[in-house]
Amino acid sequence: MQVIPPIISETLSERVRRVRTATETLIGRLRPEDCVVQPVVDVSPPKWHAGHTTWFFEQFLLKDYVKDYPVFHPRYAYLFNSYYEGAGERVQRAYRGNMTRPGVDEILAYRAHVNEHLAAYLDNGREKSEREQFILELGLQHEQQHQELLQYDIKYILGHNPLFPAYIEGQPVASASPVGEVYEGFDAELCSIGFQGPGFHFDNEEGQHRVFLEPFEILNRLITNGEYLEFIEAGGYRNYRYWLDEGWKWVNAQGIGSPMYWFQIEGAWYAYTLHGLHKLDLAAPVTHVSYYEADAFAKWKGKRLPTEFEWEKACKTLSPDIHPNANFAEKGCFGPAAQQNGNPQLYGDVWEWTQSAYLPYPYYTAEDSAIGEYNGKFMVNQMVLRGGSCATPRDHIRPTYRNFFHPHLQWFFNGIRLAASR
Repeated sequence: MQVIPPIISETLSERVRRVRTATETLIGRLRPEDCVVQPVVDVSPPKWHAGHTTWFFEQFLLKDYVKDYPVFHPRYAYLFNSYYEGAGERVQRAYRGNMTRPGVDEILAYRAHVNEHLAAYLDNGREKSEREQFILELGLQHEQQHQELLQYDIKYILGHNPLFPAYIEGQPVASASPVGEVYEGFDAELCSIGFQGPGFHFDNEEGQHRVFLEPFEILNRLITNGEYLEFIEAGGYRNYRYWLDEGWKWVNAQGIGSPMYWFQIEGAWYAYTLHGLHKLDLAAPVTHVSYYEADAFAKWKGKRLPTEFEWEKACKTLSPDIHPNANFAEKGCFGPAAQQNGNPQLYGDVWEWTQSAYLPYPYYTAEDSAIGEYNGKFMVNQMVLRGGSCATPRDHIRPTYRNFFHPHLQWFFNGIRLAASR
């Protein structure tokens, strides 16, 4: 991992304030009752995210690099440590919803305390070591990850409320005309994969190496709700031939028949969005589908999902720069939007499932500290996703970024891009 200068023109203090404020803005739109609940183990209460991202700076930066730093509360480390064994004991993930106290106001006071000491630390005139700069940058990147998780969790909390309350007023992004299928072809090539050059990157991107790609083609856009609806109406969820064995067992055991947040009401399809319940936008990218569903859809279409290496090659070729219409968190859509103006949608909108297992690259090493637990210990039984989503901050993404989730999960902003061998 390396330090990156800010992408936009701002001082470091301004950047810290911007990132920290973005979390508080997301939570500020909620009622206190929304901030406490944990409907399922994968969803954390919003107030826990606010506390955890604050604990990260306190635990790994302020306690080590600010003399006589006054810890806000001696038990908050136990409440807000997530999975860092090296940082001490913690409340298990499934029990975060039991923490009715501290209240939202107390956690915001905790944030204010840490923010005050962060500002004083940044302005103390002392030159920061390379290690300090790295931890500060990692803390900001970590908080941006949790801002995205916050949107997933808020949508799950409100989208499973029988009243389908809107998180934000207004209508979802207006639809656009459907775009035809165009497959971009790539010849066989020995490609360089992984992060290179200056700038921040996570350790799971390290280990630049060569991968030989056979000829392939990849769709120039994401799969839409309308196309996925055709799969449903063709009986895709009832035909075992399209499904991996684990996926078929999952579909039947869980009674899955559509993406999460889809509802059929009086013969019409609706979807819950962060703007409330609305008629399904057929031109928007399908989202909230598991890897099993994405893989089954691809097989039904006579295609497959791209590997993460094919995706990276396609991204660097078709979208060497982020398209100006890319749909990131700053756009304020709070959901994926239909393709516009030739944007290949390789950045933003939805994280794209690949058929690659989440494994270490060659030469990967994890540092010997609690921070070394950030990625490496999760490299089993998960699949890689690429590209970012409508909830990803724009300055948080790059073509080598590797996201990863278990194949049965639907609750985050994920989607489908098809590929095929040539």
